[in-house]
Amino acid sequence: MSTQDAPTGTLPPRPEVAPAAAWRLPEPRTTTLANGMRAILLHVPGQYVVSVRVTLPVPLRVEPPEREGVAWIMARLLDEGTATHGQRELSELLERKGIALGAGMSESSLGMDLDVPQRFLGDALTLLTECLREPSFAEPEVRRLVRTRLAEIEQQRASAAHRGMRELAATYYDPGHRASRPGAGTPETVRAITREDVVAFHARHVRPDGGSAVVTGDLDGTDVDALLAGSLGAWSPPRPVGVEGASEETGTTPGREAAPRATDAARVVLVDRPGSVQSELLLAAPGPDRRVDGGWAPFPVLAWVIGGAPNARIDQVLREGKGYTYGIRSGFQPRQVGGMAMVTGSVRADSTADSLRLVREILDGVAGGITPEETRAGVDFMTLTAPGRFDTADAVADELAMLAADDLPLNFTSETIAAMRRLEPADLDAAWREHVVPEWTVVVVGDAALYREQVEELGLGPVTVVPA
Repeated sequence: MSTQDAPTGTLPPRPEVAPAAAWRLPEPRTTTLANGMRAILLHVPGQYVVSVRVTLPVPLRVEPPEREGVAWIMARLLDEGTATHGQRELSELLERKGIALGAGMSESSLGMDLDVPQRFLGDALTLLTECLREPSFAEPEVRRLVRTRLAEIEQQRASAAHRGMRELAATYYDPGHRASRPGAGTPETVRAITREDVVAFHARHVRPDGGSAVVTGDLDGTDVDALLAGSLGAWSPPRPVGVEGASEETGTTPGREAAPRATDAARVVLVDRPGSVQSELLLAAPGPDRRVDGGWAPFPVLAWVIGGAPNARIDQVLREGKGYTYGIRSGFQPRQVGGMAMVTGSVRADSTADSLRLVREILDGVAGGITPEETRAGVDFMTLTAPGRFDTADAVADELAMLAADDLPLNFTSETIAAMRRLEPADLDAAWREHVVPEWTVVVVGDAALYREQVEELGLGPVTVVPA
């Protein structure tokens, strides 16, 4: 009934708004391919661009120390031509079928991403397998990627955020561990990489053993099992012969390993960039991984309450109250074993010391307790926005691939969201007190001469100045 049809002076009844239903990520179907790879399949109706994610257990720590960066170079060359299809022909095939293909490295794994219209899924899986099994690693392309990576390193040095993250890793982690050095290598190690290094690394480490393949999208009418069996499932690379570095270790799956913290990590490093009008702040302290006792659920909520939104604690003080920043964010970065609690963002250069003081006061105040209002707001945001975050096949594929790479149960996301709905302030308080060690590594990128003395007076730890 419209308002015109209603009797004079009356309004139609207001519609009832039902509470949002509890949401769960649909559970995928799993199967094992002939070569031992795990296949994770999820039908997402209406998503006619199918997303495929392949993860292989190739942690960065298996790189030769003198060739760090070879894993990234190798990954970026996987779609640059194969023994069957040269670079140009492969590019034309991918474009003709509407296939988006790429690869990259993380701390623990090699990942290859594929998005393709449903009707070309079989062709795409064949090409994906070809890229993994028989990349050509043409000499000119290797040299091009080495030059590109060296140029990227120089470009990243110009970015305060990148420079800060590099210094944070070098300060936070034990200098003998791979985590303390750039994931894609240093100029010295990248410059030394040759085609032979790339071929050897691929032959030794890129194998189906312990890997997984996630396929999500509208799979109605598609025999995905048969397509996988004839492509990734048929991938059985020969044992490398005559490849330097190949040994009886080839084919083993590396286990999880902690990245030890440096003994002097609780200090302040000022990366000096004279003339900077902003300062990039980075603070990090030991935190949990996703296997933490008591569950992972409190930590995304804590991150949101502390610095995950414009109305979070840090922004309320530094942005709304002081006008020092456009926004500073907090979060937890879990690794295979252990992790970090982090705060990052940029502030006006003339507010650097006061911003550090205020951020540390806010972080120290977390142990004093989270309010019921903050708890409810954080829980509502994390749980009620979940359906939107996982509304597309590629987002679901990314999540399932992350779980597979970290060897977590595939219902982990759903169980975590369900656990969030039950959180009380005391749960958040206990999670922070028990699993965040308040020994902060502080890195500031900016004009050190403007605030060095003031930062030293804060007493946050020994202060060191390094060039940009």
